Amino acid sequence: MANPLDEVTGPHNDEGREARVIEKQLPVTIGIGSTIFEIAIWLVGFIPGAIISFAVKPNWEPWIPVLIWCAGILPGLIYLLLKVQAKNYFNQLQQRIQASASTIGNYQEQRYEILKNVAGLVKQSVALDKEVMTAVAAYRGGMKPDGGSLSADAETLDRGFARLFPQVEAYPELKAHAQIAEAMRQNSYLQREITAARDLYNQVVLVWNTDVFEWPVKQIVAARAHYTTRIPFTVSKAVIEGSKATFF
Repeated sequence: MANPLDEVTGPHNDEGREARVIEKQLPVTIGIGSTIFEIAIWLVGFIPGAIISFAVKPNWEPWIPVLIWCAGILPGLIYLLLKVQAKNYFNQLQQRIQASASTIGNYQEQRYEILKNVAGLVKQSVALDKEVMTAVAAYRGGMKPDGGSLSADAETLDRGFARLFPQVEAYPELKAHAQIAEAMRQNSYLQREITAARDLYNQVVLVWNTDVFEWPVKQIVAARAHYTTRIPFTVSKAVIEGSKATFF
């Protein structure tokens, strides 16, 4: 049998293709099968108990049928316990996602402070592009690092640095400025930390997006709570455009 995906003779695209994140939250849903499953969990113990008690009618001590009926509800009780554990698990996972998003926001805030300080130093020496200060002001007005604005904040920072650093490159005396050189080193360090924090955030989001569809218990709990999948961190348009530039 031939390979379903044949890298030799299969279709290919000479132009290449960029992979983009689809920003769409998928709702977690369940069908009639899940409802039947939940009913069956409770009936699986009651049916044998009912047959023994009403059909067979063995000549047992009164406490034995009571014990049988108590054992009959055991599967249902175990299922309820698993649902509680799944709910607690999702609550804890949401806190991990929030903590990871906050870490990204903290690093971006530090980058913002560097951008503001460098912009001030450069502005004292050269006529700085107004768009640089506009980007700084825009980020200053949106400094609430939450999950919904992380990508937008990152793009504002990326565009600010993209406009600021060419100004520095154009003036050798600025590149030799000790404070500016140190700020550029700090920016490189923070960018690496942000990349690592984004990876961690996306890993936790991947765990969430996978576990909400883990049937039966987790998916049923997620569907009843009206959970949806979460959107991972995406690279800003400024970075994508910058990566296509000629560096050498």
